[in-house]
Amino acid sequence: MLKPLTFCTLLAFAPTLAFGEDDHGTLNPEEMTLGKVMENIQRGHTDMTTCASGYFITKSGRHEMARKLFETCANDGYTGAMTWMSQLDNNGLGGDYNPDAAANWDRRAAEAGDPVGKFNYGLDLIRGHGVARNEELGRELVDEAAAEGLKIAQRLKQADYDPDEVTPDADNWKYAPLF
Repeated sequence: MLKPLTFCTLLAFAPTLAFGEDDHGTLNPEEMTLGKVMENIQRGHTDMTTCASGYFITKSGRHEMARKLFETCANDGYTGAMTWMSQLDNNGLGGDYNPDAAANWDRRAAEAGDPVGKFNYGLDLIRGHGVARNEELGRELVDEAAAEGLKIAQRLKQADYDPDEVTPDADNWKYAPLF
């Protein structure tokens, strides 16, 4: 009779025991949760897992939250976060549509040696989107990304650098000359 009562008592206090805090910290702290990820970002703590979580955050439609995460990670040197910041700025997600900022994030990723950054910035330069048009430098960057094995860069190069090869028709309004 005493055993079931003891078990039920322990079970009732299990949440307190599992998450209680004492002089040694929190037992069983939150991990792999959205709350923990954003807590890390607020504390300025970035790591690969935290920064990669931004993908799921933005895909769930929480673009402002993703922007906060990606910007912190990008400023800490994560090139994948730089390309995501470009995508957010280039599509007005979690902020205004800003092709200049998008091209700047692409440039930073390219300068850091990221093949996707090189491809994206090369495409920006070929189009003159968010940056002064410079087809020669744009092609050089696309060639570098292609040589590094980036399939979409190889595809663009094989199509004689025609941006329509790698961009949906629906985005043509975005890349048209302003004058």
